[in-house]
Amino acid sequence: MALFMIERNFAGALNASAADLKAIVEINNQTGVKWLQSFLSADKRKTYCLYEAESGDAIREAARRAGLPADVVIELAGELRPEASLAA
Repeated sequence: MALFMIERNFAGALNASAADLKAIVEINNQTGVKWLQSFLSADKRKTYCLYEAESGDAIREAARRAGLPADVVIELAGELRPEASLAA
């Protein structure tokens, strides 16, 4: 599975209920996509979501089924951590 960062832009402030989030997880499970973590902008109109999936197309399909935007889908190659560079 590859790691992806998704940027989502919402027309209005995002206010998802527990039922909404559960439905998204169910759709993700059906499409082989795993939602790991999300960050919400201060104005609640943009999210940055970390996912595992076989492909960007799988993420786009899950978003389409859930009625969510997937404005930018970026496959990630690795990670950088500040503590790793301090130890060297």
